[in-house]
Amino acid sequence: MLRSAVVTIFVLSIASVSSAQTPSQTGPWKAKNLEFFPKDISREELTQRMREFSLALGVRCQHCHTGGDGISFDGVIFDSDDKAPKRTARAMLKMMDQLNTVTLAQLPNRAEPRVVVECATCHRGVAVPKSLQTTLFEMIQTQGSAAAVAKYRELRTDAMLGRYNFGEWEMNELARRLGQAGKSQEAIAMLELNGEFFPKAPEIDAFIGEQYEKLGDREEALQSYRAALAKAPDNENIKKHLADLEKGGKNEQSEKK
Repeated sequence: MLRSAVVTIFVLSIASVSSAQTPSQTGPWKAKNLEFFPKDISREELTQRMREFSLALGVRCQHCHTGGDGISFDGVIFDSDDKAPKRTARAMLKMMDQLNTVTLAQLPNRAEPRVVVECATCHRGVAVPKSLQTTLFEMIQTQGSAAAVAKYRELRTDAMLGRYNFGEWEMNELARRLGQAGKSQEAIAMLELNGEFFPKAPEIDAFIGEQYEKLGDREEALQSYRAALAKAPDNENIKKHLADLEKGGKNEQSEKK
């Protein structure tokens, strides 16, 4: 199965669980260099925690630990602190413990059964967790909107859809960020893409109209606002935008006469 490969457990704890170390060779197993987990944690319990981390981040042991072939435990130096991700993992574990035992414990009327923060809460199978809009925003900055469109389509067909929020407003917010950054053309590209998946959403057309206004393209803005109004004829905000834009055009024509 897909996750059976994660027998190569991402051991972000700070322990030596090398399969080369057997009781007959070295005596009873004992974890080394622990800073977060109890010093007397069993090998089985520690291994299970590592499996959880591996699945949550979609990584293998060598993400945090040095040495080895990337497939087996052979050569992995679990008690080494050489890699930065391992040190980061310690900080993340302490943060998670603080949230669960202190911060969330202070919530009034806390729901039962209690929800706790886990690695998967943020990571969802991604080593460095980022929202969909941040992922695409960064790609647009370096590779352009065409690459971001292709990436969006790829992510939507990914088997692990739970990694990202593909709701309408996630992309609308991406467009807003792009517009604020002076990238109205890129914002329009993202909104048009969003419109493919939410064709009945008037807000998308209205936002496209706003971006065309920023670009000074009155005709395209009018067309977008009219499309939005056709989907939401009672929307007063859209009506106002459209009326203001139409009025502005009439004033310009009067001045030319």
